[in-house]
Amino acid sequence: MFDSLRQWCAAELDLPESALGELETVAGDASFRRYFRLHPEGHPPVVIMDAPPEKEDSRPFLDIAERLRAVGIHSPAILAHDLSRGWILLEDLGDTLYKSAFETRPGEAVFAEILPVLVSQTTVETQGLPSYSRQRLLDELNLFVDWHIPRETDQPFSEAEQRQWLSLCELLIDSAQAQPQVFVHRDFHSCNLMVCEGAPGVIDFQDAVLGPLTYDLMSILLDRYITWPRPQLEGWMEAFRQQVAPQVAVADWQRWCDFMGLQRNLKIIGIFARLAHRDGKSGYLSLVPRFADYVRDVLHHYNELKPYKALLEPRL
Repeated sequence: MFDSLRQWCAAELDLPESALGELETVAGDASFRRYFRLHPEGHPPVVIMDAPPEKEDSRPFLDIAERLRAVGIHSPAILAHDLSRGWILLEDLGDTLYKSAFETRPGEAVFAEILPVLVSQTTVETQGLPSYSRQRLLDELNLFVDWHIPRETDQPFSEAEQRQWLSLCELLIDSAQAQPQVFVHRDFHSCNLMVCEGAPGVIDFQDAVLGPLTYDLMSILLDRYITWPRPQLEGWMEAFRQQVAPQVAVADWQRWCDFMGLQRNLKIIGIFARLAHRDGKSGYLSLVPRFADYVRDVLHHYNELKPYKALLEPRL
């Protein structure tokens, strides 16, 4: 495969194969996609995405990349593609993740760089995108029940608890669907944002949907590696509200944000269990405690969620 991949890259870059340099492996993600980097002579570095077509449909990646760039968001430029083989030749956005920026610089300064991207994403064309429907939101929540509870706990729901779980799901879904529906990246976190000159680079956007306004905001704020103090979170929530929804009352906005975060974090805990037990990627389980803490924080913050504490806390 590597020989044919190199030949394809050389042809697309109009270079002799000898000028490509070594094919370097780049850290991948939780999918079947693989990434490689080349340093061609006399040409900026490039990244090759290898997404086996029998396992990954790369058409949404190409579509969303174009939509993002149309509103000035720095997604990687598409240099060439061969979807029959699952290959896409991309602009190289480098190796510096916003994860490291948050770890080494003041959070306020870093979020100030990311906020314009969040705002711009609300203007991305959404025609033809899948919808974050009630069923999709419910299916995501049920990952917690289907994967985390049976494999990470010994406390399956009773019939009464299952009814209580469904009432919580309805509460969270109602909140999500009450919001303005906009472009949603769906995986907008510090490892999918690259530190680039001028503006953050955005990657891993191929699963974008039409969905709740607060989804991507809570994705970046409730980070998998850094927990921010509540006052800081509320300040960032408010900064986004002022730019995209100033007509929404602050208390209503915070409830939207917190309930959206709760939906997402229950889903994530379920996804991490699935990655560990179905796909053999057990390293994701080390991230669960932080997301469990996020769930507890919201359960304790709202009186209307307190009836669900006994349902969820023993199972986190």
